[in-house]
Amino acid sequence: MKSDTLKSDLLLLLAASIWGLAFVAQRVGMEHVGPFTFNGLRFVLGGLSLLPFVWMSRKKIYEGSDKDLIKSGMVSGVVLFAGISFQQVGIVYTTAGKAGFITGLYVVMVPIIGLFLRQTRTGAGTWVGALLASIGMYLLSVNRDMDINFGDMLVFFSAVCFACHMIVIERFCTRFSTAALSLVQCGVCSVLSLSVAWIFETFVLADILKITLPLIYGGVFSVGVAYSLQIFGQKNSPASHAAIILCLESVVAALGGWIILHELLSGRAIFGCVLMLTGMLVSQLYAIKKNSHTNG
Repeated sequence: MKSDTLKSDLLLLLAASIWGLAFVAQRVGMEHVGPFTFNGLRFVLGGLSLLPFVWMSRKKIYEGSDKDLIKSGMVSGVVLFAGISFQQVGIVYTTAGKAGFITGLYVVMVPIIGLFLRQTRTGAGTWVGALLASIGMYLLSVNRDMDINFGDMLVFFSAVCFACHMIVIERFCTRFSTAALSLVQCGVCSVLSLSVAWIFETFVLADILKITLPLIYGGVFSVGVAYSLQIFGQKNSPASHAAIILCLESVVAALGGWIILHELLSGRAIFGCVLMLTGMLVSQLYAIKKNSHTNG
């Protein structure tokens, strides 16, 4: 059992690393194409990479009808589209490292939103974590003139959407194959993103070819491979435990932005990142401790 848990932890750590570096790929992609073009194309690639998993699970794709699957996938896909759109546009105006840390706030937001929806009971650890994360975001995003970075605000909105997406997925995941539901999501995100890009952005094949590597990484690896690693990893890892490991996505994003893109953070911003990561960890560690006492 311990070896299975260790294996799951390593798979989740690899998934967090892939997602963290995806912020770098998304930032590089913005140098040549618009945010909706990039998102649309990477979700097309992500959907194609999911086809083998849907094929392997074809014997038991879902419990309900095709109509139920498509309806649920469209609902979750629209929420996910909102999240990726805010995030991708926000990355145009901020750094990959800051975007990674702010996006990670969804870990704290999930139980808080669940409280307002009367789905979960929120303990003291969540509120302490939220307070630390809020102070950290203030130090990271608000300058000395009391102006908040526009890109950081957009990424914050994306974190709210991602938190809502997790809550939506929690309702649907037991009814359908994860691969099938995710495939419908990818289809919705790609269609909506490309539709917006067709209206507001310009498609230039030469520019798209310049971001081949970021597109492949953002689509195949970030959407397809990391998604698969998360599925296998969470089989032997409680959700609260998995969330702690996935918090490291923020750290990897900051390191990737520093090493690859040469992004620098001030001392004030670094301290803000530390507080945000501490808040995420406090929120999840408290949940694990509370559950262990309850089960005991």
